[in-house]
Amino acid sequence: MLTILGKQNDARYCDRVSRRGFLKVGGLALGGLTLADVLRAEAASGTKSHKSVIMIFLPGGPPHQDMYDLKPEAPTEVRGEFQPIGTNVPGIQVCELLPKMAGMMDKLVPIRTIVGCTGSHYSFQCMTGRSHQRQPPGGWPELGSVAARVQGATSPAVPPYVGLSPRMQHTPYNSGYPGFLGAAYTPFQPNGDGKDDMLLQGISVERLEDRKSLIGALDNFNRHTDASGTMDGMDAFQRQAFGVLTSSRLAEALDLEREPQAVRDRYGYGTEKHQGDGAPRLNQQFLAARRLVEAGVRCVTLSYSFWDYHGSNFKLARQNLPPLDQAVTALVDDLHERGLDKDVTVIVWGEFGRTPKINANAGRDHWPNVSCALMAGGGLRTGQVIGTTDRQAAEAVDRPVRFEEVHATLYNRLGINPMTTTVRDLSGRPQYVTEHHPPIAEFI
Repeated sequence: MLTILGKQNDARYCDRVSRRGFLKVGGLALGGLTLADVLRAEAASGTKSHKSVIMIFLPGGPPHQDMYDLKPEAPTEVRGEFQPIGTNVPGIQVCELLPKMAGMMDKLVPIRTIVGCTGSHYSFQCMTGRSHQRQPPGGWPELGSVAARVQGATSPAVPPYVGLSPRMQHTPYNSGYPGFLGAAYTPFQPNGDGKDDMLLQGISVERLEDRKSLIGALDNFNRHTDASGTMDGMDAFQRQAFGVLTSSRLAEALDLEREPQAVRDRYGYGTEKHQGDGAPRLNQQFLAARRLVEAGVRCVTLSYSFWDYHGSNFKLARQNLPPLDQAVTALVDDLHERGLDKDVTVIVWGEFGRTPKINANAGRDHWPNVSCALMAGGGLRTGQVIGTTDRQAAEAVDRPVRFEEVHATLYNRLGINPMTTTVRDLSGRPQYVTEHHPPIAEFI
């Protein structure tokens, strides 16, 4: 937790901030570890060039055969209600509900043959590239945590890993776990468990919508603290920790009102209501992700809507696919327009695919045999499709792609060599950041 305002019986300075309250810089959902500890760990690992990943998790398992791998020649009980449409890359087709993606396929890469899914409703495999079923003590760390450990922060005022996902009812969908790397590498989570206790000079997280007031309060807090001499005697890491909490840089990155209205409109808005036991459809989080990587964050994760369509598959897809289409394409366009397309890699995926055969409730059930992903940016070779499935989109016919290969590609784009880089587990044993898989050759 973060406590800036102390208890009523604390000795207070003239700015009404107690020394005990001031020095209790806990987690911002960082597991209770002080930000000074986080920064010490980051400084020990050093910093490298600023490349970033934005990972968009689709909780529940999106229907691959109703998105990027339609089978119009399949039997009626398989092919579904949607028609494929052509894209601006000859020979590549996608669902008719994704017209914006179709118009920019030269900047995208659908992967139609993700294999090795565990079949469980977990974000774990997407976030770590590993199975949750076989873990070392402490657990495998997420990609963002590894990047924070290996590369550190790009700036003392900006955390290297930010998780934008709100807490979801089905807890295994939730992410933000550093595994054996420890709490120092937990992401900054402005929507995390500790949000009700985050208080900066009377400005709570619930009032973050009023960004101007937040930034003004932070600036006032800086001035008052400098005048009181509270900073005296704090070591360099405590000063940096205080800088993270009180610098306006992070608050400004989260201040979407700084964007022109036309840009915000281009991303769309969605709804704050949680869908099923998953996430809301918050299109503006895609814009927040772009602003965060631009500010120096190495990895941003977010979760979007709910995709566990055991019934009413096509009705729910009609609700979800068009806003996803809008948000993803706005993000990719934005990255290109701002010259970030070589530095920021985007991936959109879920934990598994859906059954080829439509069930009696017009739904598709869990199908771990094959699923899909969409990638963009990062200097990848785009305008192609990777993998082919059989006539019913049930099995990979050629070029199966494992989660580990995708993560190897993401590490490669971050500037981390997945074939040689290791991090130490709780026993001190070096562990490769992936299961020794090379990046996807078609991308590089």
